[in-house]
Amino acid sequence: MKNLITAGAEKEQAQKGAIGRLKRFAEETEGNLILFALFLLVCMCMAVGIGIDVMRFEMTRTKLQNTLDRAVLAAADMDQTLDPEEVVADYFSRAGLGDFNIDVTVDEGLNYRNVQATTEAEIKTLLMRMVGVKTFTAPASGTAEERVSNVEISLVLDISGSMGSNHKINNLRSAAKDFVDSVVVDDADGQISLSLVPYTAQVNAGPNIFNQLQKNNNGRHSYSHCIDFDSSDFDTTTISMTKNYQQMQHFEWSSENYRPIRNPGCPMRDYERIVALSKNTAELKDTIDDYRARANTAIHIGMKWGTALLDPSMRTIVNNLRAANVVDDAFIDRPADYDDDETLKVVVLMTDGENVDTYRIQSWAYNSNSEYAHWDKYPLWYYLYRYVNSRNRSQYYYRKYSASQADTMLDNICTAAKSAGITVFTIGFEVTNHSAGVMQDCASSPSHFFRVEGTEISEAFSAIARQINQLRLLN
Repeated sequence: MKNLITAGAEKEQAQKGAIGRLKRFAEETEGNLILFALFLLVCMCMAVGIGIDVMRFEMTRTKLQNTLDRAVLAAADMDQTLDPEEVVADYFSRAGLGDFNIDVTVDEGLNYRNVQATTEAEIKTLLMRMVGVKTFTAPASGTAEERVSNVEISLVLDISGSMGSNHKINNLRSAAKDFVDSVVVDDADGQISLSLVPYTAQVNAGPNIFNQLQKNNNGRHSYSHCIDFDSSDFDTTTISMTKNYQQMQHFEWSSENYRPIRNPGCPMRDYERIVALSKNTAELKDTIDDYRARANTAIHIGMKWGTALLDPSMRTIVNNLRAANVVDDAFIDRPADYDDDETLKVVVLMTDGENVDTYRIQSWAYNSNSEYAHWDKYPLWYYLYRYVNSRNRSQYYYRKYSASQADTMLDNICTAAKSAGITVFTIGFEVTNHSAGVMQDCASSPSHFFRVEGTEISEAFSAIARQINQLRLLN
């Protein structure tokens, strides 16, 4: 009995001791802050580690994407002679990323090139591996396309007499032919058309266009085919199919002794005619090669024809030319409407001079077949100096408009073109400050105007060609 009582007391005492120790443990607080601080330190290290790894990932991804974007843009350039895959690989190599595997897909046709590329980088983590994240994958992809869709271009070129100096006509021929090769893609569907408009004191429309504009057969002669526009015609880009346009007189202003005249105000050679809506690069370049410097300058008339060949009002004439096998079948129902989102309309207007005063023979001396033949034979001042008394010479001619009035007409037709949505590039080739100002005002913006000297004209045409062949980063 005594032993049982003793054992019970011992058990009770042990329980009280255990309870006491638990109370003391629960009441003890020394060292708790150290544990909490260690916990916070671990959390901070993990946050810093995540930040460092994420920053490394983003830096690599950004460099990868930027390099890929530049690479596909360069590879999609239709002037690029290297294979697109080689171009992309070269960009990555130069950026120090040559070890990456890049998947390049190329889709190209006669008038476009599409380059797609994808790659990815595996980035090993530094601190996030402690929580089981050992790598990140940084992807990069991009697509670039150069596409020349429906483009209608009028190339308006000054072949006036001053182009015969300082090798200017030779430099123009070379630059213009390179331009043709750059922008006229030999495509089966006919997305690109180019019209040539050479101008001097006038523009020879050629019989195929001229005859469609003559109502009631009112052409006065068959020596040349120029239209004498009224000043109001320069307020609009259209060519009227109902207006009774007047044919320009066929005569030469000079006093040179040769017969028949060889340098009339209206050009008369076949190669001096308008070439309308062509995609035949060989024909276009052969025509440019034939250009010769002659007569004086009427920039506004060249610009009028350049814009008219982009205006939907010319559609009837173009369709008739197509039916006569003068224009390619691909250009049926061209020019396109101005609001056609698939068509870009461009005028490239070039000059080396200024507009001048323009003269015509008085109507009383130019109103019969015999008089037409007479002035085809004799240059005006050659005849006046030899056969007309000096006090009577002024009765034979009159000033149709001044150089200042011609500048106003040029400004009007340039404004009409830009208002219609035509992009206007202008080139001042070794021009005066006055001419530079006139040409810059005509351009779509100051950046669309190029003032050049000598062989720089090739650089101007190349820059314009690059802008026409718009390069787009799609995504």
